[in-house]
Amino acid sequence: MLGMGSALETLCGQAFGAGQLEMLGIYLQRSWVILGTTASLLSFLYIFATQILKLIGQQAAISKAAGIFSIWMIPQLFAYAMNFPMAKFLQAQRKMIVMAVISAAALVLHTFFSWLLMLKLGWGLVGAAVVLNASWWLIDLSQFLYIVSGACRQSWNGFSSQAFKNLWGFVRLSLSSAVMLCLEIWYYMALILFAGYLKYAEVSVDALSICLNIFGWTVMICFGINAAISVRVSNELGAGHPRTAKFSVVVAVISSLVIGVIISAILLLTRNQYPSLFSKDSRVKELVSELTPLLAISVIINNVQPVLCGVAIGAGWQAIIAYVNIVCYYVFGVPLGLALGYKLDMGVRGIWYGMMSGSVVQALVLSFIIYRTNWNKEASVAEDRIKKWGGGQISSKENNIGTVTFA
Repeated sequence: MLGMGSALETLCGQAFGAGQLEMLGIYLQRSWVILGTTASLLSFLYIFATQILKLIGQQAAISKAAGIFSIWMIPQLFAYAMNFPMAKFLQAQRKMIVMAVISAAALVLHTFFSWLLMLKLGWGLVGAAVVLNASWWLIDLSQFLYIVSGACRQSWNGFSSQAFKNLWGFVRLSLSSAVMLCLEIWYYMALILFAGYLKYAEVSVDALSICLNIFGWTVMICFGINAAISVRVSNELGAGHPRTAKFSVVVAVISSLVIGVIISAILLLTRNQYPSLFSKDSRVKELVSELTPLLAISVIINNVQPVLCGVAIGAGWQAIIAYVNIVCYYVFGVPLGLALGYKLDMGVRGIWYGMMSGSVVQALVLSFIIYRTNWNKEASVAEDRIKKWGGGQISSKENNIGTVTFA
């Protein structure tokens, strides 16, 4: 659903760059329709999560716990359907501060009520789900009120029946975006799934969950850069500034790489201390410490890779990147990881080695694609896309990005 929402990064970003602000609200509503329908379909996976996990051979205790948590998380699924389009809508207009303030307020409340329900009142996983649902819907409500309050008066003109026009073309772009991002995120989530089949599965799953939580926190930093470069590239291509778009890519990649190196160094220096923050089990702590070098390398690789994907989203290459992800991740990375993990009996380290190799190959392929990109041609493609989705010609539309004239 995050992937489907990211279709707005391309459309809203390029429309904003071209000064066609009135279309942003229409795009937002179209995305709500599509993601709301998607959430309804995906809810069946949540309802039958226990049975699905048992069917594919997961341990009964893990399946049952995941199934209970999934059912309680269904309201969050529909919160995603509202949130992701609004986030992309606001990002395209560079309204980042208000999003940060809303998220910070929600985080403070989320932290307090997580402690209250999970630890103080002993609600466990159910408490975690209740707090997550409430936090996400608080963010949604706050962002929606901000949008309709007049702060986005040029891009939001109220609800419109145009949201139901050209839906199929919008669905195709949304699905391309979804496939691209799903292949990305599921790739590392598969680590935990594969770990469930190893000996001492609970220890492996616990250790991997700790590593992937840290990995997820660090990835949030580069996801911020991902959003920034996506908005910048789409804005500049929409405005007809290909050289500025190219320069922005170089700055974002270097910045993200430096951040990744710093975080990795911190993890390596504290590899014997930080596992105690997550677990009291000595076996889990030992395995986390042993996996830290792999985690550190993965952080460096994946601090750059989402930035490259952000460039792809800004330029509208979602379908191309989806094919790249299939080959690099699932044709190369996963089979190699399973061979190392099971056939060569390297366990969780072998699985991670193989999958990390897929990430390296994918980053190299994306780097090559971006290096060979003709940015002048991409600006021309963006102009054609704006005309197609905007439904009309634009002349001398001016905003804070610049002035673009279409014939």
